[in-house]
Order: sequence, then C-alpha cells, then structure tokens
Amino acid sequence: MAKAILVIDMVRGFLEEGHPLYCGTKARDIIPNIQRLLEKELKQGAKVFYPCDHHKPDDLEFKLFPPHCIEGTPEAELIPEFSQYHGEIIPKRHFSAFYDTSLERKLKELNPEVIVVCGVCTDICVLHTVADARNRGYEVEIPVDCVASFDNKAHFFALEHMGKTLGANVIRLEVELPEPKFEIPESWLSGETADIYFPRTVEILKKEKINPIATMEVFPRGGGILCGMREVKALLQKVLPQDRLPRFARNEVWALCEGESFDRKEVVLRIKAPYQSYGAYETTYLGILAHCSGWATAARECVNAAQGIPVISFGARHVHPSVVGVMEYSAIVGGCTGCASTSGAKLAGIQPTGTIPHALIIILGSTAEATLAFDKHVSPEVPRIALVDTFEDEVRESVTVAKAMQGKLQGVRLDTPSERGRVTADLVKEVRAWLDLEGFKQVKIVVSGGLNPERIRYFINEGAPVDIFAVGSCISDAPPIDFTADLHEVEGKPIAKRGRMPGITPNPRLKRVM
Repeated sequence: MAKAILVIDMVRGFLEEGHPLYCGTKARDIIPNIQRLLEKELKQGAKVFYPCDHHKPDDLEFKLFPPHCIEGTPEAELIPEFSQYHGEIIPKRHFSAFYDTSLERKLKELNPEVIVVCGVCTDICVLHTVADARNRGYEVEIPVDCVASFDNKAHFFALEHMGKTLGANVIRLEVELPEPKFEIPESWLSGETADIYFPRTVEILKKEKINPIATMEVFPRGGGILCGMREVKALLQKVLPQDRLPRFARNEVWALCEGESFDRKEVVLRIKAPYQSYGAYETTYLGILAHCSGWATAARECVNAAQGIPVISFGARHVHPSVVGVMEYSAIVGGCTGCASTSGAKLAGIQPTGTIPHALIIILGSTAEATLAFDKHVSPEVPRIALVDTFEDEVRESVTVAKAMQGKLQGVRLDTPSERGRVTADLVKEVRAWLDLEGFKQVKIVVSGGLNPERIRYFINEGAPVDIFAVGSCISDAPPIDFTADLHEVEGKPIAKRGRMPGITPNPRLKRVM
C-alpha cells in the first residue's frame, strides 16, 4: 500500500505577499521542509495530492473571509516552489479536502497505509481535513515542521487537538545527517580510558591463548533516543579483525540506528567477534552511548515541547571542551536544527549558529553599533541576529537595531537575565508588536536563557510568537543514560550471568551494520 501526501493550500494567495489572506513568514518557512518531505516520499513511491482553494466569485466563504483564491486567478495557483514535485491538484471550495471533491474516491483507489497531511492553515483546512481522514479510518501523520498558520495560538491548539483528540500521529520531519568522521584517540585504543580490569582480562586471555568467538549485547537502564552508535561503529572498525577469520567466524555487529528511540532493557547493540579484539573497550562504547543518548534524549524533549518551532543547542559553555563536538552533534541527532560550536556543526554537516555576545556590544558602546560592525565584517551567509538586552529595554533596542540595519536585520535574541525577570511571553508579544508596527515583520524572535521543556511549553501555551528557541544547560547538563553490556554466547554456546537469560536476545529492530 502506497503512502498519500496531502499538501494543503500551498497556493500563491496564501504564500505570497500582497494577497488579502497572505499567511506570513511562518507559512513561507515551511516551504523547504515540505520540499524535503516530497523529495524523500516521492522516491519511495508515495502519491502526492495538492488540495487547493478554488472559489467561485460568489462563494459563501467570503462572508467569513475576504474574497481569495478565485478559480482562474493567480491566487488559486500552486506556488512555483512545488512545480518540480509531481502530484495531482484537487480543487476544493471548503475547509476539508474531502468535502465535495474527488479526493475520497482517489484515496479509496490508492488504499494508502498512511496519509501525511501538511500545509496551511493548521487550525483551518489542515485540521478539518485531518478530522475527516480520521473519521474515515485512515492513519494520519502530521509533520509539525510542515504545517503553519497566521494565528500562532490556534496553530498550537490545532496540533494538540489533532494529536490528543483525533488520534493523528504528530511527528517531526526526519533529518538525514551525513556520516560524520569520528577520530578515535590513541588513548582509547591503548586502554588508558578503560576500567582497568578489562585490559587486564584481555592480557590474561592472550597469555592463556584463549580467544573465543563471543557475543556481547548492550542494553539501557531506561528509554530514550539513541546516539553515539556511529562513533561506536568507528571504534569497532578500528579494533575488530577484518579478513583474518574463517567464514564461519566472521565478525557481526548489529545495532539500532542513530536517532531511533529505544526502550528500557532493549538490546541496542550486539557484537559477535573474537573477545580479545573488543573486550578492552567495553567502558568506551558504554560511555559513548550513555552520554550521547542522554544529550539526544534531552534535546528531543525540548524539540517535542516546541511543537515545530526550531530549537538550537547553545550549551557548549557548560561542558568540557573535549566533548563539545559530540554533545552538540548529539543535540542535533535529538532534533535540534543547529548548534553554536564549529566542532559540533562539522560532525553534523551543518554551519554553526550564533548571534552577538554582550562583550562586543559593551566594547563598542551600543547594540546598533555592534550589529553594524558584525554586518560589515562577517560573511553575508551568516544570519544577522542581534542580542537586544544589554543597555536598554528589549523593545527599544529591537526597533533601534532594526532601523539601523535598514532591512538587513534577520532576527533579535531575547536573553533577559533573571535579575530583570527573565524573558516572558508578554515581552515576546510586545517586541513582536512593535517590530511589526515599525514595518519589520520579517525580523524573527529568538528566545534563550534557562529554557527547558516546561519553559518552552509556557511560551507555547501563552501564544508567544517565538520563532526559535536556544537551549543550553537543559541539554548539555542532561544525565547520561546507563548502558550495560553482557556476554550471551561463547563459541556458540548460550550463557549468561545470574539474573540474565542465556543466549541471543531477540530484537527484530536491529540491523547489521558490520
């Protein structure tokens, strides 16, 4: 059964400025996300439908909304950004894409396993289409980063209603990270960072000339998001013998994938190889998985709380510099869209994200001067986002800097310290109102400072128009998730210590990676 993708109302009348029902920058921000979704799903055989508003000139809907998307006008046309993604346009005149259209018949013919719904507006046509799909018994997925509305509060209400009441699966659009290049330090390979009894065990076995094919299984003490497996694989590629074994004794490494969720006591890694080749590295691969999965899990909790609003990792200052890169890479595996450090960004295959520090503003004497200097000397590819809480009221500094930048300012970051009451939802609303009033609707608002899932939900529930959340210590200080490793077979014979079941533990989710 194929998958059906419904791209709702991504038409010029809603997505291009100058039309009476233009949905704003938040709607335009989802265009590249939907493009990535379509590229992936079309390759896998999905069928794409574009339900689009096509109204008659005397449509009854115009008693509620200004005349819009009248059939035959440019407003009713699909935006050109989707012209390369083959799909069928379904003209519609009502909120639901099912009502008085051909969609229901076409879906019955297709019999999709799941329907993915995206587009605008979350609280109007997306919501009504999802409700009708669920009433017809379809499984529905809604990627939160592929839906938007002009009404922030209604957007979040609709997402919660579709998930909790209608039973749709509200998901994040998966991001495929490039394979990072992990360098394995000599101190790891020499055993310096291991619990000493593991290198001693390997030394004893070498002297006794005992090197059995042994199967080790790794499982966690709690659930979470798996991270660190690619680094573990890089380590095992260094230490496991490659071509010196007979066919019946070849190495096997089975694992869950980076970024997958796991349950308590679920086997996430299985190594079958001569024990001497990997026995000294148990401390290493357990530690990698423990910390990286802890960071990724904390990041995912923040990302889930943000309900599609981007979250970036700002926690590099809270950890030892030797682990900054893997910490921020883990945050991105957990769903963050960016990070502050170059080392983390390199591992994730992205560019680092940053604004302007208080130090530059204080030295140059004003936020406007610092932002202008930043604009003058920093590569134009770097977003122009100003920190606006140094000398003056955040509202005044936001407007002052926006005017000084003459249209080039892309965002402001609110980072009000606790001594001044922290950033509040009302402050965000006030900054947004004044920026809009002064003609700077394109300037986004970044919020940082002591954020965690609870604080993020506070901003969401209050309807604060936050565009990006920057999260620090909630991710960087996350506790590691304990992982344990046990031998379950030696030379093909099932075995285990007391309290554990001997033999291979079934887990059909494992994939062979080596």
